[in-house]
Parts: sequence; structure tokens; C-alpha cells
Amino acid sequence: MFDAIVVGARCAGAPTALLLARAGYRVLLLDRAEFPSDTLSTHLVHQPGIAALARWGLLDAVHASGCPPLDRAVYEVADIRLEGCARGVGGQRAGYAPRRHVLDQILVEAAVAAGAVLRTRSSVTRLLRDDTGRVTGVEGRRRGRSFTERAPLVIGADGMRSTVARLAQAPFTVEDQRLTCAYYTYWDEVPAALELYERPGSWVAAVPTNDAATLVLAYFPQSRFEEVRTDARRAYLAQIRDTAPALHERLQGRRPVERLRGTGDQQNFFRQAAGPGWALVGDAGHHKDSITARGISDAFLQAETLVRHIGDGLDGDPRQLDEALGKYAADRDAALTPGYESTLAVAQLADPNEQRLSLLRAVQTDADLTAIYFDMVAGISTASALYTPRLLALL
Repeated sequence: MFDAIVVGARCAGAPTALLLARAGYRVLLLDRAEFPSDTLSTHLVHQPGIAALARWGLLDAVHASGCPPLDRAVYEVADIRLEGCARGVGGQRAGYAPRRHVLDQILVEAAVAAGAVLRTRSSVTRLLRDDTGRVTGVEGRRRGRSFTERAPLVIGADGMRSTVARLAQAPFTVEDQRLTCAYYTYWDEVPAALELYERPGSWVAAVPTNDAATLVLAYFPQSRFEEVRTDARRAYLAQIRDTAPALHERLQGRRPVERLRGTGDQQNFFRQAAGPGWALVGDAGHHKDSITARGISDAFLQAETLVRHIGDGLDGDPRQLDEALGKYAADRDAALTPGYESTLAVAQLADPNEQRLSLLRAVQTDADLTAIYFDMVAGISTASALYTPRLLALL
């Protein structure tokens, strides 16, 4: 018997298992994949996520992987160019964008080192329940054999199409239409900072990562998905050329080091976060368009929030656990709703209005205001933080 079963061992599940194991709980960590392995992801970790890695003692491992710190950011729209660095949080001013086969392996190894039991190539097929309907464990298959494991808490960290969420019948509490589709690949030895380029109907980003490679992403309106996918490479390069000409020039004479990847399934939703004997973390419970790259940092936040509320709740009365899970759900929604709303606003890919452009022209003249703006990009602060006496005077 385990104290908790975590289904999904990537950037939501592995930290959850790590923190529960460090709290003294017996944790089973299941995943269909083997590690290290890759997954579809923007893999930018903003400063709040980096501060979490530092708290867990894992930031040195990310740095040792050869992943460069992103301590300079560039944002261009219309005639405006912001360049600088966020003020940061928890002493961390730089973001990082480790490849997922690097980051997920670091997280999994840390969870196992803390005492979690890892079983790969394992799929959950059923949730066990008691006479009251409370979830009490899982059934599944591993390497062709059936297994049954029991625990007072089953945590779904198994992604946007979560099996645990489906089996728990977790309803959507918020659901919005898809807004973008995205394509990306990696380019060898293309010099770049963290770069963001915007124009109506387009968003392009460049992000340095491991092995001297640069991730270059292009976003399109969801309405163009069927058109774009018919010749994705042509559309991808044209979007970069039209939105970020200087970046496009740097790509000339270079070849992508991997195939072009993409998706038109950028779902936007909140699911109910928890119920009797179960909880959801990461994309299983909340997903939004990847255009603001908040997913990994948000997953870390949810892992810490859930484990903090659980406390010693796995040792006592189930009612105590239910109360803790209810508080986790409320805190999750309160913490993630502002970022959800701002992400959907960016993902509209709309023509920026003159009021916004006037504000950005003022911001670009002041290094402190630029730093606050990049705090907003990282999810450290909201737009209200920009309205300092300095900005009001400039306006």
C-alpha cells in the first residue's frame, strides 16, 4: 500500500512525487514512457519555475546540462523594441529552456532519489473505488501484465488528455475555444536571446536550449491550421520571414537539426482540480495556449500547492484530506486564472491598438519599466505593476 499514486512522471508528476516523498510519504510514480524521452513542448521555464528548481536543489543540474541562462530578453512589435531582463523572483532573474528529455530526467531522478518508486511503461486502465465512490487506487497494465495498487490519494499528472481525469469524470469548469496552432524545430548555432516577435496574425519566438541549439517557434491563428499543415515548412519559414526578418536572416545557410513539429490542438480549459481520493496537477487539470510558455512553471506551482495543502492529510481522517484538496483547488484556480486570461488575450493574435502601443513606446524608454514588463511576460507580476508614477509621467 502506498500513500499516494502519481500517474504521469514528467514536469507535473515528478515534482509532485518528489515533494511527497521528501515529506515522508510512500509514493508510486507511473508513466507510459521510458526516461529520458522527449515530448511536444515549448520547454521554456520562466523565473517562477526556476526559483522552484532552486528551492528543490535541482537548478545546478539544469545548468550543468549545458542549458544556457536566458538573462536577456527581446520583444518587438510594430516600431517598438524592448530589450532587457526581468527583475525576477526568489533571486532568479534568468529563465532557462532545457530540452524535455533533459529536464524530465532530472526531475524523475530526483523523485526516485527522494524515495518514490518509479514504474515506467505503465498505463492506468481503471480507478478503484470503495462503497462510497471514493477513489482508493488504480488498476493498469505494465509490460503486458495487469497490476493493482492502492493508496488514499491518486494524482493525475498525465497531460491534457488525462486518463485519470477521464476516469474520475472530472468536469470542465472553464472551457474556451482553441486560438492558435504552432510549429517549431531546432536550429544549430543560431545566436539568440529569448526573443519574441509579434504582428497581427502572427507570433514568433526564439529560445536557446541545450547542445548549442535554438528553438524557433511560429504561431498562426487556429483558423489557418488546415491551410498551414498542408505545407507546414513553407508556412513556418514564411511566418518567421514576415514577422522577424532579422531572425530569418540568421537562419539563412543553417539547417534544422530535427524535424518540424506542430499542433493545432492548443486547448484552453480548467477541469475540477480534485475529488474524493483524487487530484489533478499540470495539464491534466488546467491547460492553456503555449504562446506564453507558462505550462512548466504552472505545473511546478501546482505541485507545491498540492503538497503544501496535503500536509499530514494522508495519515489521518479522509475528511481532513478532502478539506485539503478543496483548498488546493481554490488556490489553484485563484493563482492560475490571471495567467489564463492574459494568455488568451495574447493568443488572439490581434492587431495591437494604439493605446497599447503608446504604453509600450513609453516602457521602452525606461530600463526599470522594461524589467517590469518582462516580469509580466514571466508571470511574476500583472499589468497593474507597470502603472508606476514614472510610467504615468511618460504617458
